[in-house]
Amino acid sequence: QVQLVESGGGSVQAGGSLRLSCAASGDTSSRDCMGWFRQAPGKTREGVAFIGGIGSATYADSVKGRFTISQDNAKNILYLQMNSLKTEDTAMYYCAADRIDRCRNGIYGNLGQGTQVTVSS
Repeated sequence: QVQLVESGGGSVQAGGSLRLSCAASGDTSSRDCMGWFRQAPGKTREGVAFIGGIGSATYADSVKGRFTISQDNAKNILYLQMNSLKTEDTAMYYCAADRIDRCRNGIYGNLGQGTQVTVSS
């Protein structure tokens, strides 16, 4: 079992920055891949950024060049640095993790409780 606890959300003006953190614990084999999803009110959940077992990172087109995903060497903390924030980035952000055989198929079965990001104009 994997436990994921997000922090770092808040309210910021457009153009500002926030850094989200996700403290991970539990089964390490279920944390081969980690990433961030977000869900805005009335919208479906979307993938934001992911980092795989070999350290490669992928991003949604909407955040490329603005967001950076990283993790510490022990893979116990996942980060999402968000710069040049836009009002459309407002959402609940969820940390996610799963085994590599599942995340390769886009499946992330372990999600945290989420942290709210609100960007105002």
